[in-house]
Amino acid sequence: MEGKLQFQQLEDKFMHSVMENDKKVIDNGKLISEAISQGMSAFTPDLMFEQLVQNYSLAKQIYGESIIRLISGYEPDYVKKNIGIPEFKKELKEKIQKKIDELKNDDFLQKDNSITEKGIELASLVLYFEELDKIVPKGYIGEKQSKKKFAYGEKENSKPYKKGDRYRDISIKKSVKLAIRRGHSELSEKDLEVFERQSKGQTYIVYALDASGSMKGKKIDACKKAGIALAYKAINDRDKVGLIVFGQEVKEAIEPTLDFTLLLKEITKIKASTETDIVSTLKKAIELFPSDNITKHLILLTDALPTKGNEPFKATLEEASMARSKGITISVIGINLDAKGRELAEKLVEIGEGKLYAVRNTDDVDKVVLEDYYSL
Repeated sequence: MEGKLQFQQLEDKFMHSVMENDKKVIDNGKLISEAISQGMSAFTPDLMFEQLVQNYSLAKQIYGESIIRLISGYEPDYVKKNIGIPEFKKELKEKIQKKIDELKNDDFLQKDNSITEKGIELASLVLYFEELDKIVPKGYIGEKQSKKKFAYGEKENSKPYKKGDRYRDISIKKSVKLAIRRGHSELSEKDLEVFERQSKGQTYIVYALDASGSMKGKKIDACKKAGIALAYKAINDRDKVGLIVFGQEVKEAIEPTLDFTLLLKEITKIKASTETDIVSTLKKAIELFPSDNITKHLILLTDALPTKGNEPFKATLEEASMARSKGITISVIGINLDAKGRELAEKLVEIGEGKLYAVRNTDDVDKVVLEDYYSL
């Protein structure tokens, strides 16, 4: 876990069990995470069993293959093949109930089968580990140079020490080498070399995620992980990240923060709903950003056109103009946009002076989000 952010408030035993790749704990975290992404806030074992038995194809659409696999212990194709056998039905019902009881015993579910705060934390940890295991080995975590300058930044070339330089910037290695070249047996002040620092500055980013009904399942799961990747990298760079979750309305809004734990848990909780209201999202983004003269950037991730209001296209572009006048740049990550959706997205990024990324494969969303962050 060296170099990774952690949930400091979680019990050591709980964190250790996840870090040690305890399969049971990890699978339970995956199950809760998948359930939330499918729009579930509670588990109903009897209903799930009945739906699987009565209409497996429909149940698969409702729950997805991952939930069927994790709650039953069987591969989905095996369940489909044997669902008509009485002995298998009995065994399947027992396995589903056993899994629910297990989640309750571990305090991941309440008595009414709704997900507890501990369940949310477990799902958050599993999402976090899965995403970092994906992006770190592939080298998606790079470096970013910001437009804004601050007093201290990244170590660059060295220079001779002079009064007023920070002691912590002294390069011991270079200073010793210089003293040896000069034939000195001791380090003197004239031998000291200090690092020059190139400032990376600070950027404020708001990650706006479309949680409309069409994003349900794998789409929203991939976009959650992209948000986790962004928060992890940006906060490590001391840039602040905010979150807007929107659908028919703005469901959640967090102003830019350095609190990674808060963002991770809120991202994990995201569930899909109905319509898409981009206008309210842009308005909320304007509210969340400070008025300071800093880099302010909105990443808008959606798979659909705005559908709320009398003239959603016109209202969206007007609000984008307002955001740009406040110093906010806008990039759009469009997932499988149709022709009209792409046309609107192009106008949005033109007004917002950002970039448009057309994504076909949701597995690439995290890479695209980080690419946009690095370009700031």
